[in-house]
Amino acid sequence: MSAEVKKIEVNGIKVDVIYEKSSYIPSVYMKFVFRDSGNLHSTKLGLAKFSASILNEGTLSDGSYKFANKLEAKAISLHSVTGFETFNIEIEALKEHFEYGVSQLQKLLKEPNYSDKSMEKIKQLSIAKIEKGKNNFDLVASQNLNKLIFKDSPMEFPSIGTKESIKDISLNDIKSYINSHLGYDNVIVVVGGDISFEDVTKYIKLILSDLPKSKTTKIDTLKLQTPKDKFNFVINSDTQQAYIYFASKFNLAYNDKNQYKAYVASHILGASGFGSRMMEELRVKRGLTYGAYAYFVSMKFTNYFLGHLSTKLESQKEALEVIEEIINKFVDNGVTQKELDDTKRYILGSEPLKNESLSQRLNSAFNNFYYERGLDYSSQKLKDIESLTLDELNEFIKSHQEIKNITFSVVTTQK
Repeated sequence: MSAEVKKIEVNGIKVDVIYEKSSYIPSVYMKFVFRDSGNLHSTKLGLAKFSASILNEGTLSDGSYKFANKLEAKAISLHSVTGFETFNIEIEALKEHFEYGVSQLQKLLKEPNYSDKSMEKIKQLSIAKIEKGKNNFDLVASQNLNKLIFKDSPMEFPSIGTKESIKDISLNDIKSYINSHLGYDNVIVVVGGDISFEDVTKYIKLILSDLPKSKTTKIDTLKLQTPKDKFNFVINSDTQQAYIYFASKFNLAYNDKNQYKAYVASHILGASGFGSRMMEELRVKRGLTYGAYAYFVSMKFTNYFLGHLSTKLESQKEALEVIEEIINKFVDNGVTQKELDDTKRYILGSEPLKNESLSQRLNSAFNNFYYERGLDYSSQKLKDIESLTLDELNEFIKSHQEIKNITFSVVTTQK
């Protein structure tokens, strides 16, 4: 059976549950997705990510090591992660051990490892990761680009936070964040595997009934800034290459009916690897880079055009010029019939393979639901792509002149 959306009532609230029954493998996967609770909702930089790390440290009574061993003995995976907008808790186990896993998740949510020891451990690991990131020039270029295009917004800063913000996070901050963001009223549950919906209902109620009502706020739509200087350089004498990241506005909402056209255009321009315009012009014809990518980012809170590559220091100027040339020609002239036909064949042939496994189908169903597209969006998208004409695609591409106004972030030894 395919995934479907059901509802379970918890504390007077109707909770959305995306469910797929699959007995092919005797295992169960369940994910609790808490809305308006991700990295962009941190009251202190890095707080959401830090809170997820605390939940990965086990219970206060067992501690990290003992709690992990209890799960490992039964091959149970239980962990927390954060995205931009959501805070996720995932549990996966063989059917025979799933109930035990749920009981451990209950204990975890009742008594997280709120200890000075776990706090200090996460702080040290986070600061070490921040320090290590200073030598990751891809990361430096990317973070510098975010500072430019998302100035004065939460996206300006890395999700892990800064050394100063990490040091400033307290146990009370963590408790407050978890208690106010992980609520029974702001959750979507994704579950599938060898499990009846009757048991799904029982386990979900066991977990959610103990949670408080959330106290979250929605973030405003983030609009890209366009700095006065198109080219922005981070000078570092240690780098052996030029790391180039670039972005521009893309005025298309996440739930716009033309998203499938953006998907096709993105593949042709730079999202598909070999065969894309970016790869063909920058690598194949000129040998300027090993890999070049560009694609449209579409989320609830923002949408933009993003790309990146690295090149030899002596090729930096030429690479920047070619990137602008590729994008300008793409917008002004559109694509060819051959490019459209090749892309259609690739997408129509490969997309169905992305929904073969249970986890792929569940994640696809969740994304379609979360982005208000309907669970059948994936199949409808393929039908729309199959019938897409060259004139329709080129008219769409030419209507988005805004992507030509690019901002560059470059880590290099000299301008």
